[in-house]
Amino acid sequence: MGAHCGHDIGFDGSDPKFRRALLFVIAINFLMFGVEMIAGHISGSQALMADALDFFADGITYTISLIVIGKALRVRSLAAMAKGISLLLMGLWVMGSTIYDVFFIETPKAEIMGAIGFMALLANVASVLILMRWRDGDANVRSVWLCSRNDAIGNVAVMLAALGVFGTGTGWPDLLVAGIMACLFINSAAKIIKQSAKELNTQH
Repeated sequence: MGAHCGHDIGFDGSDPKFRRALLFVIAINFLMFGVEMIAGHISGSQALMADALDFFADGITYTISLIVIGKALRVRSLAAMAKGISLLLMGLWVMGSTIYDVFFIETPKAEIMGAIGFMALLANVASVLILMRWRDGDANVRSVWLCSRNDAIGNVAVMLAALGVFGTGTGWPDLLVAGIMACLFINSAAKIIKQSAKELNTQH
């Protein structure tokens, strides 16, 4: 990943090509949210539903990012802060629901997990490639890149969970991956919040 928490404030997203790329990626994320949420319920996979929530959160995140492009730095930084907080809450929710499922564990359907996970991986790799050239920038732009990266990592993890469920015949690999994804959400949220706070402090 080319961006770091402490880099200088850079590209603010005000490029028509970036806007068009963002619109395309928004459509991909909302479509895959619907597909994965339905498949997650059918298969009983906590990891698949966690990844579906990640798609939904990213779709909202990208929409907010698109709206605040060209606005004052303070507005973009506040938007990034709000996205970071929402990502943190989502991570905590996934972590809590995963802990809950530890006590009510059911074996999910590995075949559905694997097939949908692979479909989602293709969608996310496409999104990452589309956004790759804009991975450095201010907190608003960077939050887009972090969410895209999370998606791709999450889908690889879902596919590994499917293999684990298939190989062991238990739901533990699914819960393990859901827990790891929750930690990834929380970590990314911390990075976004930290950078947006830094940008807000530079304006005082």
